[in-house]
Amino acid sequence: MSPALQLAGSGLTLEQVAEVAQGGRPVRLAPRAAARMRASRAVVDRALRQDAPAYGVNTGLGRLSDVRIAPTRIRELQLNLLRSHACGVGDPLPNDVVRAMLVLRANSLAKGFSGVRPAIVEALCALVNRDVTPRVPSQGSVGASGDLAPLAHLALVLIGEGEAEVNGRRLPGAAALKAAGLKPLTLEAKEGLSLLNGTQAMLACGALSLLAAERMVEAAEVIGAMSLEALRGTPVAFDPRLQQVRGQRGQEISARRLRALIAGSTIRRSHRHCGRVQDAYSLRCMPQVHGAVRDTLGFVRETFTLEANAAVDNPLVFPGPGGGEILSGGNFHGEPLAYALDYCAIALCGLAGVAERRLERLVNPALNEGLPAFLAPDPGLHSGLMMAQVSAAALVAENRVLAHPASVDSIPTSGNKEDYVSMGMGAALKLRQVVANTAAVLGIELIAATHALRLLEPLRPNRKLQAALAAARRAIAPLTADRVQAADIAAARALVLSGVLAEAAK
Repeated sequence: MSPALQLAGSGLTLEQVAEVAQGGRPVRLAPRAAARMRASRAVVDRALRQDAPAYGVNTGLGRLSDVRIAPTRIRELQLNLLRSHACGVGDPLPNDVVRAMLVLRANSLAKGFSGVRPAIVEALCALVNRDVTPRVPSQGSVGASGDLAPLAHLALVLIGEGEAEVNGRRLPGAAALKAAGLKPLTLEAKEGLSLLNGTQAMLACGALSLLAAERMVEAAEVIGAMSLEALRGTPVAFDPRLQQVRGQRGQEISARRLRALIAGSTIRRSHRHCGRVQDAYSLRCMPQVHGAVRDTLGFVRETFTLEANAAVDNPLVFPGPGGGEILSGGNFHGEPLAYALDYCAIALCGLAGVAERRLERLVNPALNEGLPAFLAPDPGLHSGLMMAQVSAAALVAENRVLAHPASVDSIPTSGNKEDYVSMGMGAALKLRQVVANTAAVLGIELIAATHALRLLEPLRPNRKLQAALAAARRAIAPLTADRVQAADIAAARALVLSGVLAEAAK
């Protein structure tokens, strides 16, 4: 078991989020963060004693922010906030996304600007550590005051309401806490609001999607190199001089990797003097396309990492001279994430699109340099990978629809108080599907390239690609006759997402 990840509101990496969400790493509140939280909580307590109006502390929310709440009903307000905002619909978010939400929300609150007690973060950590996973419907957030509905469903379990999964069993919130040896929280002033206000649902979806996308672009270069070799293409377009005079960083990285994956290949030596001057764009321009995807993912990573360590509540509490201040703002607004989520989906749409074009060249007898039509063992009697390419085309077409940005839209909510919203959660959900589609397209290209390279033997690629091929062939049997391709595609897709191909090619 890995040591517990200490949450202090800063320094949290996306990889650490995945370690908790998918690897079961425990979490705990860092002592220095607890001290900051107590200081900001003191500001809230002082405001309550002075009976000064403070949004969400002793007032209603949104359009009802001008309504003062009596001191005797502050706790009731917190319960009502969670219950009234739990309006989610649709299929539940996967458990790893919900666990990512828990750790991200805990880290944001641990930053010490929300004015909640350390007990709140400790309770969120306890859900993670005791494997209590709230049931969070995936739809219902417009990304305005953050992801209100998803976070409400997440927070309900802390007070013994809602639903959660424990040891594979779906239970009412109170029963889930009892099964895990935990007790419901009693929320104090502002704590219900602070559990709701944030971007952690869209960020959790986005962070896990981004990590998968980064593994896919590494796999895409291994698979693309296989396709280039199978089609007896030239690596001349990957010459470092061509990349240097353009200066795009991602392009240079992709070209360097492609050169390393092809250097010393006996396949390349066999056709070095064939007379072909240049290849089609899907082969020749891999550094430009893959590199642009790399650069996009770099921007998205920076945005997500900043947000994972940000104070995104409202109002925010700033301890200081004279008792500190409670300031209302809009840090919960999801626009920075919405743009990044849409940008990521657009980039992956391109990654899948260029992969499908390479796949087409591998199976199309008019383009595949003398390989059998559709790589079929006996074309005509066998259809080979004809329909596998059709599936890839369908997924690419679906990606193009999903790549339409959600962030360009808005719809006013909350009595027009929240009059411009981000639609970030919609962007996050679309991105998850684009990731799944793109992995499948790359998986189908991998299947085709694996079969095509077998047909070129005894000519072989270099040892890096041979190692990746060996990993692929452990999951994908030779194509000796037509068979159901769904299992092969599922296995290849899993390889693409696992990072195994890129690791083997090192």
